[in-house]
Amino acid sequence: MDLGLSGKTVLVTGASKGIGLACAEVFAAEGARVIMVARDRARLDEAAADLRTRHQGPIEIFAADLSKGPERDKLWAAQPTIDILVNNAGAIPGGGLLDLTMEQWEEAWSLKVMGYIHLTRLALTTMKERGSGVIVNIIGMAGRSPRYGYLCGATGNAALMAFTGAVGGKSQEWGVRVFGINPAATRTDRIVSLSKQRAQAAFGDENRWEEMLTDLPFGRPIEPAEIANAAAFLASPACGYVSGAVLDVDGGGAFRGA
Repeated sequence: MDLGLSGKTVLVTGASKGIGLACAEVFAAEGARVIMVARDRARLDEAAADLRTRHQGPIEIFAADLSKGPERDKLWAAQPTIDILVNNAGAIPGGGLLDLTMEQWEEAWSLKVMGYIHLTRLALTTMKERGSGVIVNIIGMAGRSPRYGYLCGATGNAALMAFTGAVGGKSQEWGVRVFGINPAATRTDRIVSLSKQRAQAAFGDENRWEEMLTDLPFGRPIEPAEIANAAAFLASPACGYVSGAVLDVDGGGAFRGA
């Protein structure tokens, strides 16, 4: 199925690994010009070089620390004509209210929460003037099903879900679509890190992290490519009526019996 993304310019944040890298690959495979953004230039170079061996679409990189407002402004000044923005960068630590300092809360939210909000604002400004564009927010199921052990992330995700719905409900008046995707446990470096934190809290031994990933729907975590495929399909003209929605991708986990 041709998604009609050939020639589109797609900017993906957190693109050096995990879901972001998978998104960059899927959009590149569809013939889009892809701009991969992350803070680690060496890792970006390596990831982009690998994609270029398999896809002909232009693949560019931009190293930036998106937890900082001036860096976001610098990014958008350099790339103002984006057709599709994929907000994905973020690494909020696990822990309850008494486990994280307020500095840790602010640092975590500066990237995923404020980073998403700021980049959406920058993108929406130019997309509104143009009368077209798509913004995809990769959020997370913790916002739908909050747990004390991931309080900072769950609260930030819930805020982004509300933000996405409100902005997407208005942006359609300007020809711009804004929607979100909530992945559940996905096979990334991040899920390993979080699982180690949970294993340490539960058992006093982070090496038992794999025990935190048992009894998943379909008997496995989500593959990053599955989230990337959903992002590309929903961002394409084939799903041109999707705005304000947040799609839960959890294998039905939220509705499983006790």
